[in-house]
Amino acid sequence: MAWRIDTEQIEDLARGAALFGTGGGGDPYIGALLARQALASGPVEVLALEEVPDDALVLFVAMMGAPTVMVEKLPSLDEVVEPVRALGTYLGRPVTHIACAEVGGVNSTIPIAAAAALGLPLVDADGMGRAFPELQMVLPTLSGVTASPLALSDEKGNVAVLQTIDNSWTERIARVATVEMGCSTMIAGFSMSGVEARGALVAGSLSRCIEVGHGIAAARADKTDPVAAAVGLLGGRELFAGKVVDVQRATTTGFARGRARIDGDAGSSLVLQFQNEHLVAESDGDVLATTPDLIMVVEGETGEPVTTEGLRYGQRVRVIAAPADERWHSPAALAMVGPKYFGYDMPAHRFDGSVSAASASAGTLAGRETTA
Repeated sequence: MAWRIDTEQIEDLARGAALFGTGGGGDPYIGALLARQALASGPVEVLALEEVPDDALVLFVAMMGAPTVMVEKLPSLDEVVEPVRALGTYLGRPVTHIACAEVGGVNSTIPIAAAAALGLPLVDADGMGRAFPELQMVLPTLSGVTASPLALSDEKGNVAVLQTIDNSWTERIARVATVEMGCSTMIAGFSMSGVEARGALVAGSLSRCIEVGHGIAAARADKTDPVAAAVGLLGGRELFAGKVVDVQRATTTGFARGRARIDGDAGSSLVLQFQNEHLVAESDGDVLATTPDLIMVVEGETGEPVTTEGLRYGQRVRVIAAPADERWHSPAALAMVGPKYFGYDMPAHRFDGSVSAASASAGTLAGRETTA
């Protein structure tokens, strides 16, 4: 059923999206500011995936680049809507619906701003059910949907439209352009019909973000454990609790890359490896979870999500894991987003610690230039 999103829901949405961002996806506070600004003139209509007409023109709108950069280089509404306008002109037909490429972090709220500013409905769905660092890492890629033509814009007024041979080339060229444009851009692409969107997207993503974000806040208000509430709503498990004792982080080739170590009270440690998003969680030599399942860090007492750029020495945190959309555990998907793609020589481990059955069939691109 169609519903409307307004400023009252943004806080819960941003909190839930920060959790689904698995450490990446950008600071949801920035996206929430943009969304509130755009929603000041009225709410945005949100359609369930099955309500999108077959002949619709659905576009992803998102931020591309290193999340750390957005803390200092804030986007404007003009920057958000320009790629959509450019792509509509390029395609020669009006864009009818906006969707989220990922439901993590800022990329769950920027599409709301775009939809509000353009007067278009938003689709209650996204391309992955979490956040991933590279443009081609969406379920539509597995369904044969092309990323290009892809439009990019920056805060200086530059707008570009790319036409590429496949989604990996879209990522490679757009990443170089994004670095030259200041390490963050606004993008629009992956044009889909309603039929294609229904076959490729994760349904109900925005609703789920609001539900989880509200659940964390409600648990705090009821003086119950907000982390346990999040784990229950996600169908996940808590992996570790302790204090952040070391964070190594650098912004390179348009990504925030690094690792963090968390020490527990009983002498054990957990190491997180990330490239924008958390990719691997290991404790004392044991792999607890890896991409594509969700690895999330939250404040120990409040349950508020902590992004990779927000990790600081001395923080008391808890680490939780949750299952990804099952489509991410196919051999083709693991070849695109499994640990070996990012250069980690290990099979994919599900949130419960078991090895994904498809890992043995997944290809490896370890050693490529963008390994973590």
